[in-house]
Amino acid sequence: MTWSHALKETARRGLEIERTRTEPLVAVRGACGVALVVGVALWLGSPTLAVSAAFGAFSAGVATFQRSWRPRPWLALAAASGLAVSTFLGYLAAAHTLTFVLMLAVWTLMTGMSWAVGPVSGLVSTQMVAVMLITVTLPTSTLGALGHALLVGLGGVVQATLIVLFPVRPWGVQRDALADALAAVADYARKLRHEPEAHFDPKPLMEARSAAALTPRQARRRPRQLRGYRLLAERIRPVLASLADPVVGAPAKGPERDRVRELLAATGTVLDAVAHAIRHGTPVRVPSDAMSVLRMPEDGPKLSGAARRAALRLFSLVADVVEASDEPVEEVSAEGRTVHRFLPRPGIPGTVTMALRSIRREARWSSPVLRHAVRLCAVDVSGYLLSTALPLGHSYWAPLTSTMVLRPDFAQTYSRGVARFLGTLAGVLVGGGVVALVHPGSYLSAGLAVVCVLAMYLLLRTGFIVTSACVSAYVVFLLSIAGEAWGQTVPARVALTLLGGALAMVAYAVFPAWETPRLRDRLADWLAANGSFATAVFDAYARPADRRPRQVRDALLDARAARAAWEQSESQAHREPVRHRGLSRRAARAAQTALSTMGRVVMLLEAHLPERDAEPSEGAGDFAAALRQALPDAVRAVRERRPLDWSPVHQSLARWRRKSGDRPGVALRDAEQLVDALDDLAEALNKGARQSRTPRDPSQEESP
Repeated sequence: MTWSHALKETARRGLEIERTRTEPLVAVRGACGVALVVGVALWLGSPTLAVSAAFGAFSAGVATFQRSWRPRPWLALAAASGLAVSTFLGYLAAAHTLTFVLMLAVWTLMTGMSWAVGPVSGLVSTQMVAVMLITVTLPTSTLGALGHALLVGLGGVVQATLIVLFPVRPWGVQRDALADALAAVADYARKLRHEPEAHFDPKPLMEARSAAALTPRQARRRPRQLRGYRLLAERIRPVLASLADPVVGAPAKGPERDRVRELLAATGTVLDAVAHAIRHGTPVRVPSDAMSVLRMPEDGPKLSGAARRAALRLFSLVADVVEASDEPVEEVSAEGRTVHRFLPRPGIPGTVTMALRSIRREARWSSPVLRHAVRLCAVDVSGYLLSTALPLGHSYWAPLTSTMVLRPDFAQTYSRGVARFLGTLAGVLVGGGVVALVHPGSYLSAGLAVVCVLAMYLLLRTGFIVTSACVSAYVVFLLSIAGEAWGQTVPARVALTLLGGALAMVAYAVFPAWETPRLRDRLADWLAANGSFATAVFDAYARPADRRPRQVRDALLDARAARAAWEQSESQAHREPVRHRGLSRRAARAAQTALSTMGRVVMLLEAHLPERDAEPSEGAGDFAAALRQALPDAVRAVRERRPLDWSPVHQSLARWRRKSGDRPGVALRDAEQLVDALDDLAEALNKGARQSRTPRDPSQEESP
């Protein structure tokens, strides 16, 4: 993609306004928290104290809207506490430009590194820096700075208290995540009726797994409808794929295929009914004709072989799903412990340890997170110094804009830069116009600011341009509480916003962190994870008595995470104005198809794992050993742009064929499909490697 095309595409994305589901009760609760804090501060304190308190409550409210599976009072407290500390330190350092610049550099560097922990931590830290830049400009003494910081923290306490006192739809996010997972499997079943090799998006299952991580106390209070469904959904998915596949399941045509289509349609109907019950907390209502399809016909089985075994397993799993669908109740043992398994969530010490480990892992020069932190630090410091030298005042607006615009990837940075400028322009014009025409007092300005907060909370996920307009109007009304003249606010705000956005976009172009050069590493990681998944499944066939379900399960999760990382990187690289060096777009698509097929083949085999008393398969053990031996060199070859060699795997497959004779089992047929997928991967990457070594005209080389 050329630079002109990339800029045009990112600008278009920045101006998009999406129609998404709003959360009006949560928005009203957050706006009430801001109104309560501002009103009390105006009544008992001063306008400047009200502004500080308002920013604390506003930041804590925004933090509660970030993607988190838990009720969020602690997130609000953490955001307000961090903002209070940064505000107090900023007040102390603001007396001298040099000390404030040093403090800003350290703080923004830490904010950039917080993206290593996760997007929620990155967004909350970014919000803290942005609000700190505004509050430190309010004049005060050291003792007054401490009071301002305490008021900022009080805003978070108020928001957390409102979350505890007025919970909105308890367990609603967990219900939605689990219902989405079941609905995704239901849609997959319907797609398989017409496309036996249809693609399944694992994202709903991954999100349901994240939502299932609970503390012991939360697990004891968890509704029964949220227990066990996720594992059942994940177990049903490979059975459906195995049933529909024409190689290991029913034939492509004939009566058996018609029976499979009936089973897939009935399964989709039942799973949709269960998903609806989980989402709304109601009993499951399943059509009787759908359940009758999911039973053995009175005239005997209509399927044979592996398809019949898959159908019998599907009957059992669907029955488990329906039988588990009681009304939401608490189920606790006599000792006060949950009687069901759950995914343990680490406490505060464990969370801190994991966060430090994530930051340490990203402390390398090639890391996009470290490069983002350095870029954010340099841009904010230079923006503050430039705006201080300009005769506009409000020197914090340029670094504030840069902080809100800069992201670790190219597309978000440039799209947010365009949206930020246009949204800010609209917000300050509307807010400034209202202030100029109405001349509101302190209480009316506070009321207008609360209205803007409510609008922003309601429209938070519609687009960055909308939220930028609401936030800009909110800042104008808040500053008018402290007596800021609108005629000084609007021109300076527009000019410095443009400066901050331009600095952010130029900084990314000068010091980028492109995803395109890392595509081969992501592909190699995906191949390694898929290979581990395959060897775990074939080992289960080779030694059924020693089979460890957890080993197969962990390998599946690793493969799923590796695929998600590849898809995210490929999506970001597609919007970057750089060449795919050593991996063309066509080769990347072909390699993705091959690895997707590899993962699907292993998933089909997982649906037919043998029982512990089954006969060991010598061929499967030899094939697993050959694959395990060839995999490390293949992963290195992908990273180093060398041709792939699967000769040991081909030789093992040939030995397995000779030993099986005329009766190939499901494992052998899947192994043949797996080798075909590996050959497709080798062909795609070997062709790309040959093309990358072809001499080119230096004058035609495209600069990144």
